[in-house]
Amino acid sequence: MRVGITGHRGLAGHVEEQVRALLRAELGGYGPGGLVGVSCLADGPDSWFAEAVLGLGGVIEAVVPARQYRDGLPEWHHSLYDALLGRAATVHETGMDASTSEAHMAGSELLVGLVDRLIAVWDGKPARGYGGTADVVAHAERTGVPVRILWPEGATRD
Repeated sequence: MRVGITGHRGLAGHVEEQVRALLRAELGGYGPGGLVGVSCLADGPDSWFAEAVLGLGGVIEAVVPARQYRDGLPEWHHSLYDALLGRAATVHETGMDASTSEAHMAGSELLVGLVDRLIAVWDGKPARGYGGTADVVAHAERTGVPVRILWPEGATRD
């Protein structure tokens, strides 16, 4: 089973704990045999998902939206990004250079095209900018990829 991830970045610590638990519970249902997690490895749900997949004995594949993608991630996340990227069985690239909203959406579209199912850590609200979680969910739905939405009850992004 190939499962992808999209989700909101910048979640508060208490929301992070809840999301991590939801991800572990969701992924635990797949079992380790043949579980492949596909992620852009950004800070937040992307990396938590990748860590959970690896923790369950699965394999991760990385999608790199742009050559300058890492530079646009928070500096505190670089070491985890590098470690997860190094553990990826396969790295998929869009071929784009600048880490823009367009590149991020292209990476998400590539990711959706690689998976059987998409997990969305999403509050159900519109994207705050092009390529946000809502846009990725809409793309998955348009292309027939099933979406499983995970969001802690009562949680907010801000």
